[in-house]
Amino acid sequence: MKFRRTYVVASGLPGLLLAGFMCVSAASAQSSAPSAASADQTAPWDSRMNPSAVQADAWFDHYRFRDGETLARLKLHYATLGTPHRNAAGAIDNAVLVLHWTGADSRTLLSPTYTKALFDPGRPLDANRYYLIFPDNVGHGQSSKPSDGLKTKFPNYDYGDIVDLQHKLVTETLGIGHLHAILGMSMGGMNAWQWAETYPDMMDGVMPVVSLPITVSGRNLLWRRMVIDAIRTDPDWKSGDYTQTPGGWVDGFRVLRMMIDSAPALQQEIPDGAAADKFLATTRLQAEHVDPNDILYSLKSSFNYDPEPGLSRIKAKLFALNFSDDEFNPDTLHVLERLVPTLQHGRYAVQQGTPSSPGHFTMTRPDLWAQHVGEFMQWLGDSASQAGTSKAE
Repeated sequence: MKFRRTYVVASGLPGLLLAGFMCVSAASAQSSAPSAASADQTAPWDSRMNPSAVQADAWFDHYRFRDGETLARLKLHYATLGTPHRNAAGAIDNAVLVLHWTGADSRTLLSPTYTKALFDPGRPLDANRYYLIFPDNVGHGQSSKPSDGLKTKFPNYDYGDIVDLQHKLVTETLGIGHLHAILGMSMGGMNAWQWAETYPDMMDGVMPVVSLPITVSGRNLLWRRMVIDAIRTDPDWKSGDYTQTPGGWVDGFRVLRMMIDSAPALQQEIPDGAAADKFLATTRLQAEHVDPNDILYSLKSSFNYDPEPGLSRIKAKLFALNFSDDEFNPDTLHVLERLVPTLQHGRYAVQQGTPSSPGHFTMTRPDLWAQHVGEFMQWLGDSASQAGTSKAE
C-alpha cells in the first residue's frame, strides 16, 4: 500500500510528547501533592478520572527483567473501558491497547480531555464498541516503581521490559490473543512500533503518535542525558536517598519544557519578564510533584530503543502521526518519509503546527488530531460512524 503525506492545519493549543519520554503527571504526584486542588493547578494536563473505567491490578511473582534482575512481586495496574466482544470462535475481537507517555499513566488517558475526543459515543474509539485497555507501565502511575520504596535498588528496566509486561497483561491476565489496534503516544508510540515488529501477527493495526522508529538521538538524547546528569550530580540527590527535590531535576524539567514546547507557543506564552517568572515558578511546582528516581529510571529505559533494523517484520497496518512543530522528533529529518514507505502497509501524516500549538505537547490535545484516529480505524475496516471521524465539539 502506498503511503501518503498529509498536512492538516489545526487551530488551538496542540500537545506534547517526545519520542517516548517525560513530563509531570498529577497522577504520579498524588502521594506527595499538598492537596488535590494544588495538584490540579500545577498539572500540565487533565488527570481527572473517568468514573466508567474499571480499575484492576495484575501481579507477577518473582518477575525477571531482561537484564536478569528480579522483583519479588511486581504490580501492573491497568484500567479498562467498554466490554469485550467475542467472535464465533469465542475470541475477543474488539480490544484496543492505549499506551501513555513517559511520566504519565492510565489516569491521564482516562481524563475528560481524552474521553471526549476519543472514547465518548461517536468518537473514533467509542467505548460502546471497543474494549479499551490502559496499562500503567512499570515505573509509572500505580504500577511498581522506584518511589514505592526500593529507590535506586529497583531493578533496571527498558522499553523491551515495558512491552513484555504489556504483552503479559493482554495475553495472560486478560486472555486476549489478538488486538484490533494499538494507539500509543510518545513513549507509548515507541512501544507501539516495538509491538508491531515483535508480535507482527497479533494486531490488525498500530498507530504511533509523536514518535519515530529510530534510536533515541539528537535533541531527544541530549535532553535525557542532561537531566540524568543534573540529577545524579546534584548534592541533594544523595545517591537516590534525597529528602528534598534535587535542584538539578528542577532545572532539567525546565529545559524539557523549553525544548518540548514549540518556539511560537512559548513566544506567545512568555512575552515579558513577568511571564517568565510565572513560567519558572509553575515549572518548579510541577517538577516537585515528580519523583526524581522514577523519572531517572524512565529516561534511562529508552537508551537501547531502536526498532529500525526490524521494521521489515511489521505486517500490521501502521499509521504514524507526528506534528511539524515537534522539536524532539523533527520533521526536517524526514524519518517517516524515509522509513514508512518501506513497510508492507504503512501510512503517515505530519500535522502542521500553528502559532499557538505546543509542539510535542500536542499529544495532550487529542481533539486536534482525533480525526486521524478515525481515518486509521476506517483503514482497519470499521465504518465511518463506528470510527467517529466527525470533529470533536
